[in-house]
Amino acid sequence: MACERITQKDWYKILDAKPSDSPAELKRKYQKLALLYHPDKQKADVPAGEVEERVQRFIEIDQAWKILGNEETKKEYDLQQREDHLTNKWPLHAQIHLEDMSWNEDEQCYTLFCRCGGNYTVFKSETKDISFVCCDTCSLVIEILQ
Repeated sequence: MACERITQKDWYKILDAKPSDSPAELKRKYQKLALLYHPDKQKADVPAGEVEERVQRFIEIDQAWKILGNEETKKEYDLQQREDHLTNKWPLHAQIHLEDMSWNEDEQCYTLFCRCGGNYTVFKSETKDISFVCCDTCSLVIEILQ
């Protein structure tokens, strides 16, 4: 199941979590926030506008858990975050097709020389999952075109 560019929101921030948190830690943070913002747990004297904000916050917390609480969707989200981070923060050197890169049979990877003298490397096992690759010695990035 593909994540549909769900990176508009930072699901980790919503759960007050980090990508390095264990599944148990993510669950604990989700449960704590869900109890705090659950509509059934709200006091009767809360103003209507604040009730709506708290309901929206609960919905976001629930969405964050649906993505981060599932190993597959969390992995896809983390990959997408990594790609977005690379393209937003690092200079794009080139857009390349895998077949334009050199194939190394021994190491089962594609390589391309960077203008700095380093290499871009894409292992065969990564070819389906990766769209952006960092140079191993500088901050340049290439985009792998499918």
